[in-house]
Amino acid sequence: MTIEFNPSKRATLGVEWELQLVDRGSGHLRQEAEQLLGELPDLSRTESNPPLRHELMQSTIEVVTGICETVEEVREDLSATIARLAQAADRRAIALACAGTHPMDDWRDQTMAPGQRYGELVEQLQWLARRILTFGVHVHVGVTDQDKVVPIVNALSRYLPHFLALTASSPFWSGHDTGLASSRSVVFGALPTAGPPPRLAHWGAFEEYMDTLLRAGTISSIKEVWWDIRPHPEFGTVEIRMFDGIPTVREVGMAAALSQSLVQLFEQQLDRGYRLPSPSTWVVNDNKWRATRYGLDARIITDERGSTVSLRDDLYELLHELRPVAERLGCAEDLDVVAEILNHGASYERQRAIIKQGGTLTDVVDALAEEFRAGVPAGMADHGRTDPSRNGGPSHAGA
Repeated sequence: MTIEFNPSKRATLGVEWELQLVDRGSGHLRQEAEQLLGELPDLSRTESNPPLRHELMQSTIEVVTGICETVEEVREDLSATIARLAQAADRRAIALACAGTHPMDDWRDQTMAPGQRYGELVEQLQWLARRILTFGVHVHVGVTDQDKVVPIVNALSRYLPHFLALTASSPFWSGHDTGLASSRSVVFGALPTAGPPPRLAHWGAFEEYMDTLLRAGTISSIKEVWWDIRPHPEFGTVEIRMFDGIPTVREVGMAAALSQSLVQLFEQQLDRGYRLPSPSTWVVNDNKWRATRYGLDARIITDERGSTVSLRDDLYELLHELRPVAERLGCAEDLDVVAEILNHGASYERQRAIIKQGGTLTDVVDALAEEFRAGVPAGMADHGRTDPSRNGGPSHAGA
């Protein structure tokens, strides 16, 4: 089969942010997405690319940007839509929040969203679909040529642990500490077409693989391939789906800056005739697990011989490498939030700190809602710039 890729003119951005609807009194999820969307028809019922959308469960609303040139545009786009959504939510005593999972609610207590697509998904996947009480952020970055897409996807797979550990925000599942930095990664990753992307040689191999899956009846559309990083032919992008639910717009800007800078770097290297790295499947899978379990304290594999390096140290090196690219893209300050997270803690660390200090899971939910309202992670309210050369944070845990 032939799959036409609609190339982008540059490394444009688009972001999808899945939000939780939380009762202000109890901290539990509210099943009122349909009602809220109904109150905002100009944002939810437009013919193409509505900014507000249903997700699988009624406790979730997805906020979607238009095509943005810069990370600043992404933040402004999201903030404008959320301001309208928050007003409608306030009238119902609903707070907005985001994390990879809700710390204390159970998937069995949720109501599925209406729509044929969701009904078919549940019928096909049964328990696997019913338990997807998870929340994530997807970042699309434009790619200028079809032949660049697969090499860029392969190269980005090296950074799955970086994407996940920085945004890991789901240590709790159904009221219990899982011992993981990201339980969402495990729950969503159980879907049959989810997980790390296969290492393919070129665009033709991608077309052939999709054709095989369609003939076999594994999928009915290539949109049912939910890889952690995937080509999106219609949008002319690569879509990075590895991020956990992100609590603040400031951290969403960080994820967008990291994604845009990496894709732009790889585009430049391909234009200069360089061959991009393409790590082995076993390395990609193992590194994803290490970030799922240990978050920022993971040690990740760097070569076929099994050499490892601290993920924190590797992130500082990556910041140094990407800074010139980020400066040209105008997102250097957004990228610097990586260093702030390394020094002040990712969301999974901030949530566990509340419990360690004697708080409850309800306190964790309240803190997530407060972070969302403030737009800034706890401990970073001064928006201060952290020196990327400072290697702070907890000591490294072996994997």
